[in-house]
Amino acid sequence: MNASPLRLDHLVVAARTLEEGVQYVSDALGVAPTGGGAHPLMRTHNRLLGLWGGAYLEVIAADPAAKTGAHARARLFALDDPAMQARLEQGPYLSHWVARVDPPKNLARWREQYPQRIAELVPMTRGDGVAQLGWQLTVPRDGAFPGWQGAGDGILPSLIQWDTARHPSQMLADSGIALSSLTGFHPQAQLVREQLQWLGAAHLIAVEEALSPALVAQFETPSGPRTLGAPAR
Repeated sequence: MNASPLRLDHLVVAARTLEEGVQYVSDALGVAPTGGGAHPLMRTHNRLLGLWGGAYLEVIAADPAAKTGAHARARLFALDDPAMQARLEQGPYLSHWVARVDPPKNLARWREQYPQRIAELVPMTRGDGVAQLGWQLTVPRDGAFPGWQGAGDGILPSLIQWDTARHPSQMLADSGIALSSLTGFHPQAQLVREQLQWLGAAHLIAVEEALSPALVAQFETPSGPRTLGAPAR
């Protein structure tokens, strides 16, 4: 078990286009994500919505303006997976979440110690020279969601460590929205719980047994309780 508990960094709403994702979040929570930018390495772009407590919600989609080279790696968060693309044809959804590894714990060193439990680290950037952000994120080579012994499917978090002093949540407007709970559903719930416990992230999400994977986030908003995601059946 990781002796240094992790923190919730952000929730991930995957979408076919940013416009569809922003509308989905706006309809559900009453506030539209804004800002964000492009991730050149991953050929994706995003919009962000600040949440109370130093976290945020990210809408992410493949960037149609990104350059694709012969050696381009798979996009993160399973966005190149045909099954994910078919799912996104039905509309955006809460697909994943990311846990933050804060100093003094070193994510790169931790990954070197446990390569079977922690996916490859990818250095990423977003922004210009004035507001440049840099971070390291765990992304399997095939772009799939992180897993453990075959369990994952977006319910286990990606891990992130920021290389810049300011966190994106500090640059976002106050939305008046707070995450009140995060629940994951998975057919191998016990395996998911074991990996969460080892990571030091079990306190961030409740995991329940279900026939298929799903994430559900409950929020307190200025308009009352709101929800993203639907319980698995």
